[in-house]
Amino acid sequence: MFVLEEINSIGNQFIAELRDITIQRDRLRFRKNLERIGEILAYEISKSFPYQEKEIQTPLANTKIKTPSIDPVIFAVLRASIPFYQGFLNFFDRAESGFIGAFREEGSNEVAINLGYHASPNLEGKTVILADPMLATGKSFVRSIETILTHGTPEIIHIVAIIASPEGVKYIKENVKVPYKLWLGALDLSLNEKFYIVPGLGDAGDLAFGEKI
Repeated sequence: MFVLEEINSIGNQFIAELRDITIQRDRLRFRKNLERIGEILAYEISKSFPYQEKEIQTPLANTKIKTPSIDPVIFAVLRASIPFYQGFLNFFDRAESGFIGAFREEGSNEVAINLGYHASPNLEGKTVILADPMLATGKSFVRSIETILTHGTPEIIHIVAIIASPEGVKYIKENVKVPYKLWLGALDLSLNEKFYIVPGLGDAGDLAFGEKI
């Protein structure tokens, strides 16, 4: 499990701004910081890809350089992950994309996850990046992975979130049975009684796009 906040990088500033109740009121800046962290995590994930040597012609001579030998499929879990997803697409600009519309039905002591929409290319043998800013209970990630697997069996799924709870990480480990790697911006303390991450940052979708009715 990779946790960005455990290393010193500019990513920590972007996470701090996402959390800050005064700065996060600026929706443009909030969305931009989601995108920036997506770019940073895309760079970190790229280090795990297979590479091949490629020869190119410069204006002065031929030279060789190692480039990724695969292009991933990037999944956005709507709606909060749209700017986050864009950060990955900025770096993996030849990637295919998939989209999943997941939402939580908040009840008494449980959170039920419904999937209202999904679109995907063929995933057989491919590398998948599943991006959602918040990993709270982990249920939406698991439901999303179940949906992804109906389109083929990927070689690996990179599960990526900016803020995660220990409970959500535990749920992922107990319920995801295909090869995966977990990439986080920060691992927080716990979930509260309403299943929100503490200290967290609030509702990422509302902060990025406005409150739902």
